[in-house]
Amino acid sequence: MPDIKSLYELGEMPPLGEVPRQMYASVIRSERYGQPKDAFKVEVIDVPKPGPGQVLVWVMAAGINYNNVWAALGQPVDVIASRRKRDAAEPAFHIGGSDASGVVWAVGPGARARVGDEVVLSCAMWDENAPDIKAGADPITSTSAKIWGYEENWGSFAQFTLVDDYQCHPKPKQLSWEAAAAYMLVGATAYRQLMGWEPHTVKPGDPVLIWGGSGGLGSMAIQIVKAKGGIPVAVVSSKERIEHCLRLGAHGVIDRTDPAFTHWGRLPDTADAESYALWMQGANAFRKKWSEVLGSRQGPRIVLEHPGESTIPTSILVCDNAGMVVICAGTTGYNADVDLRYLWMRQKRLQGSHFANTEQCRALNDMVIAGQVDPALARVFAFDQVGTAHQLLHQNTHPPGNLAIRVNAPD
Repeated sequence: MPDIKSLYELGEMPPLGEVPRQMYASVIRSERYGQPKDAFKVEVIDVPKPGPGQVLVWVMAAGINYNNVWAALGQPVDVIASRRKRDAAEPAFHIGGSDASGVVWAVGPGARARVGDEVVLSCAMWDENAPDIKAGADPITSTSAKIWGYEENWGSFAQFTLVDDYQCHPKPKQLSWEAAAAYMLVGATAYRQLMGWEPHTVKPGDPVLIWGGSGGLGSMAIQIVKAKGGIPVAVVSSKERIEHCLRLGAHGVIDRTDPAFTHWGRLPDTADAESYALWMQGANAFRKKWSEVLGSRQGPRIVLEHPGESTIPTSILVCDNAGMVVICAGTTGYNADVDLRYLWMRQKRLQGSHFANTEQCRALNDMVIAGQVDPALARVFAFDQVGTAHQLLHQNTHPPGNLAIRVNAPD
């Protein structure tokens, strides 16, 4: 094989459909678990072979997501040990990457993709013959559902990646390879949160509170809400990130570092009157700021959550009567407190949401193709900077928007 410099700087590629024996991959091994900058290392790995219904994709670019910060740390889940516990034949390494753009290079028996198709990839995998799916379950809720490039191996931080055929979606022709690699995971996650939980779907005039508005998920959510006629209000962690949200279409932005907001974290015991009163003081300051930014006292019809522990008490409080708080992660922790009085007496809904099904991925992709949603690509890294990119994400020092890795795409 050519050396890595010629391969990645000159964009050298084999003839279409010709699969080499080996490839370059940015690999995590358990002995390197720790800081992301040290966990990833470029190695030469055998190219996987597509089985029935599977597709081998020549990766042009890959997206960066927080799940492979966890993979690098080896916690909260040791993904290598977990897979090898299920199947001792699993490789003793992890190739991460749950977003990608590329070209279909080879297909297994029965796969519906065609060699030469330019595609973007979605990250959910499941067993289409699982009993719950055959009984009518939404595939993303199946007990067999897993995330490619995190729970499953052979992700996009390699020359070739291995996926199931339903993970392939048409690449928007107007986008670069790098931009096309950056939006699907966060975009489809936000789409399901905002459009997947009837009757709480975004309708014209609905105010929506979006935590982490300058991040990848928030950047997508702002645009989806705007395109559906809603009123997106974003929350950010610094004044420098406000302009990014406004540029994407946010109606307004709240800076959560405002000193008036003294209440972040776990909810105090409601029996501790003094502590609870102090918490309410900070929470009410946030609710007042929401009303100022929105220009109305109406609460958010939908609250798009992912911080979890530090923000759920506030989200439940400010959410409109009969509104919904929908959460897809717990980036500040998993122990979230709820004052149940606001949940039952105001008849609010607390809904969990995890990535998206195939139809929702395709709906989001159609919005990107139509120009209603932009990938909000902030920075592109070289292939040997996979660890560096994840380190910035781990330290929350990355630029607002989405990040991508150039794999085989020419510079």
